[in-house]
This record gives sequence, structure tokens and C-alpha cells, in this order.
Amino acid sequence: MSKTLATAETIASARRSRTPLQSFAANIGPRTEAEGYRIQGAVHELLSADFGARIGYKIGCTSVVMQQYLDIPHPCSGGVFAKGVHESGALLSAKDFVRVGVECEIAVRLARDLVPTEAPFTAEWVAEAVEAYHPAIEIVDDRYVKWETMGAPTLVADDFFAAGCVLGKPVARSAAPDLRDVVGRAVVNGVEAGRGTGADVLGHPHNALAWLANHLAADGKGLRAGEIVLTGSLIKTLWLGAGDKVKMELTGLGTVYVTFF
Repeated sequence: MSKTLATAETIASARRSRTPLQSFAANIGPRTEAEGYRIQGAVHELLSADFGARIGYKIGCTSVVMQQYLDIPHPCSGGVFAKGVHESGALLSAKDFVRVGVECEIAVRLARDLVPTEAPFTAEWVAEAVEAYHPAIEIVDDRYVKWETMGAPTLVADDFFAAGCVLGKPVARSAAPDLRDVVGRAVVNGVEAGRGTGADVLGHPHNALAWLANHLAADGKGLRAGEIVLTGSLIKTLWLGAGDKVKMELTGLGTVYVTFF
């Protein structure tokens, strides 16, 4: 068995059993982010039977607050699986996660493919490929014994904390506000717990989308029409527990809700 597959199977097994992942033995585990992304691809194949097909991506570390929190100075990406996507108002069990958290996001749904041969992509180019935006709650999972010691390559291999999302109603691109001016407000159990703007996401969420398209194109991959992309959190991650009720308000895009029991 190859090192890539051995590492991927370790990660997939931990996610299926909700067992906190520990640091890898010296002979497995990614040493570089490039290796982490190769392992991530194998993890997606292994988990598709459990979590459904990969139907999009999440981008992490697109804001200063998240780069400082995770001590990673550049964006990273992970997969979004079909069974992890929920509608606003979802009621989810905290027991389905090791340590559940939420982030306030602007999600995009693509109207057309962005293929590798079109690279390099700009923010203006990818904007034309957007069908609609959603106010979104990214669901993340701290599924590690101690994430601070895992390192970026391992976090990348394990989808960079990704555990799903909750999407509000779509807003057509033609009807959307300037995303830089969108204010995201996180409310947990009726109390404001975080606030940020679209401009906090690499200056504009379209910059994050262009980063992802170029990142994938460098490996000969692309984005497909209908896929969802979570462009990055406007706020620092909020860690939750059973009984917590979450509301994310994004001006001009709407409100999205989730409750954990």
C-alpha cells in the first residue's frame, strides 16, 4: 500500500468513527501541502460512500482573523460532500462531530465550468461564472487530539476542518450587493459572537474563488457548474455544543439558522 493511500485510510477511518486524529507515525503523514492535497483526493474517494459525492469546496484562511487563529498565512481548501449540505433551519446532533464549530460565510453556486485551460483566473473572470450567492454557515469539526500540533499539510489532507454547511436562500448574482460591503454577524443563543465583512475575505470573496480556481488548475483540475464554494469565514471560528442555536446575518444576502442538539 502506498503512503498516500495508507494516510488517507487512517484519516477516513478516524472520520467515520469520530475518533480524534493523532499525529501520524514517522513513516506516513504528509510533509508538504502538495502531498496533503494528494492525500485529500484519496480521502474524498474513500469517504464518498459514507458522505456522498463531493459537490464543491471550502476555502479556509482567507481572512486575517483566521490566518492568525490557525497560524497559516495563505488560503487552503477542502471538499464539501453532498450529505453535509443542509437547508437553513437544520437541526443537527452535536454527537455527529468530535467538537463542532461554525463560521460565517458567503457561499457561491457556479453557473458554468471553470476549466484548467482558462487559467490564470482573475476575480473579474470567476465572477462571471457565479449563478448565485448564499448566506452560509460552514460547519467545521475539530477532529484532532490537538489541532495546533497537526500542521498545515495534515489539516489539508483532512479537508481543513470541513464538516458541511447550512445554506440560506440563494440571491442571484444580478441582485446581489457589492460583496465587499456585506456585513456578517454571528449570533449564538441570542448573543452576538462575531462580526466581519466581505472585504475581510482576501479583499473580496471573488479573490478567494479565483485563488481556488487557479489552485485546482495547477493540478489539472477545474470547477463545475452547480458546485458550491464556501469562500472563507468573515469571523473567527465559534466552537459549540449541544443546545446551541446559531443565526448568521449577512446584509443584502439574508439570514441562515442552525440548531445543535
